[in-house]
Amino acid sequence: MNKFYIIFFSFVLFINIISISTSTAGSFKIKDLEISEPFDGNFNKEKVINKGFKEAFLELISMITTSSDQKKIKKTSLDQVKSLIDSFTMSKERFANNLYIVNFDVSFNKKNTLNFFEKKNIFPSTPKKKEVLLIPVFVEMQSNQISLFHNNVFYDLWNLQKERYYLLNYILPTEDIEDVNLLLKNRKSIEEYDFKKIIKKYNLEDFIIVIIYKNFNELKILSKIQINDNAKIENQTFLDINVKDDKNLNFVISELKRNYENYWKDINKINTSIKLPLNVSLESSNYEKILNFEGALEDLDLIFSYEISKFDNKIINYKLIYNGAPNQFINDLETKGFEIDIQNQNWKIK
Repeated sequence: MNKFYIIFFSFVLFINIISISTSTAGSFKIKDLEISEPFDGNFNKEKVINKGFKEAFLELISMITTSSDQKKIKKTSLDQVKSLIDSFTMSKERFANNLYIVNFDVSFNKKNTLNFFEKKNIFPSTPKKKEVLLIPVFVEMQSNQISLFHNNVFYDLWNLQKERYYLLNYILPTEDIEDVNLLLKNRKSIEEYDFKKIIKKYNLEDFIIVIIYKNFNELKILSKIQINDNAKIENQTFLDINVKDDKNLNFVISELKRNYENYWKDINKINTSIKLPLNVSLESSNYEKILNFEGALEDLDLIFSYEISKFDNKIINYKLIYNGAPNQFINDLETKGFEIDIQNQNWKIK
């Protein structure tokens, strides 16, 4: 009888683990978003919560969609936003200067959010952070001067302006007289210079060379972008820019960063029109591997959904929908430490 109860309760525990851990396909999370509201006679906490939802949605679309697509959904109704939310928490509630201040964590249901974007004909991107080396070269046409560090307002201001939703983290070169001499040596062919001697010092494969030509109040900017083995050259012109005015400069820097963010998002777009069905199984006796596998599925950006289609005391079978190619899925799992036997139609985790 005791053996029967042990088997019974083990089976119940197994069922509970499965039901808790496989019900969703993950989420997009906005964390530690600060919201404030005047604390007066008209204060309404529901209004604060609604504001938190709306601000979290705007941050989400700023993070995973390009600026052109953001315009299509920026005015999404509050009810529609709420329908995409799985859960939220409020923390660090406090009062200061007649303001009520609170921090929000908001989880957007990944499957519902991707469906929402697809209906709007928008392909979102995976929110991957990336470090890039940025080398800003400032060329003053009137005085025929070229600057990398000193007298380079773009170098001084570039990293002072940051947004929570930025995915690119810019590493600026440290002041080095050797780099300055290289720049001066190649000043007549600066657009053709490859900057390899400077780049290799920082052990970063991803970089942006931005050359800013100032001619009176006109800026002509050449950007050479190399990220994830993708290369692009872009030219932009800004008129009526006073480089002594920080507001003017911050506008230019913001526009440049917006373009670089858009380029990075384009590289990481999720093609939600691809819905690859996969069947993957693993041994049901290895609870730790089950939990690790499901954790990996939660972390993989291209997993649209997953569920357990069958299980017994030997095998658990997962039915997955993946927004990519089979080889990409295999590579994704290998990065998480899983090997797959793909000899049969039903793939098996080794």
